Amino acid sequence: MKLYHCPMTRSIRVLWCLEEMQLDYDLEVMPFPPRVMQKSFKEINPLGTVPYFVDGDVGMSESCAICHYLATRYGDGSLLIDSKHEEYGTFLDWLYYSDATATFPQAVILRYTMLEPPERQQAQAVEDYKAFLVGRLKKLEQGLEGKTFLCAEKFTIADICVGFALIFAKQVLHIEEIFTPNIKAYYERLEQREAFQKACSGSL
Repeated sequence: MKLYHCPMTRSIRVLWCLEEMQLDYDLEVMPFPPRVMQKSFKEINPLGTVPYFVDGDVGMSESCAICHYLATRYGDGSLLIDSKHEEYGTFLDWLYYSDATATFPQAVILRYTMLEPPERQQAQAVEDYKAFLVGRLKKLEQGLEGKTFLCAEKFTIADICVGFALIFAKQVLHIEEIFTPNIKAYYERLEQREAFQKACSGSL
């Protein structure tokens, strides 16, 4: 297995999952954005995005899908919810929510605060998408009420995938003031995990 990775990007999801599962893997850390800073990477992944994960003949670029792949193919089921379980639908919903709903608006905020040159930065777009994110996090605040983790009272890849959205908000965008009480407490629980700390440390 090999993971192409940039610190503080969606590839943290995969790195965190690999560490939780204690799998052996090779890691190539690249400068961000790799499609600009390491142009040869596009010969491996034409999208030029991270993560990019290779397992034999398998090549994957979607972070949540890679976590699902790892937990299904190499896991013992502990990071998954069985399809017969009453919370299976909830589990899938959180997996898809994590990127389509919770991470997407942050990508827009990142672009128009840090990636674009000053003359192309858009303060109004940043405020609009920050408000969009606040609204979308209400689902997470409500979903965590009375819970330690998102599904079936156990840690799963849903927590890894949603947890990255919170890592991004706090450690990259520095907008953790939008965290409501349940979200703040949940993030603090996640950051106590050894695999979380390794994935975010930059020392791997």
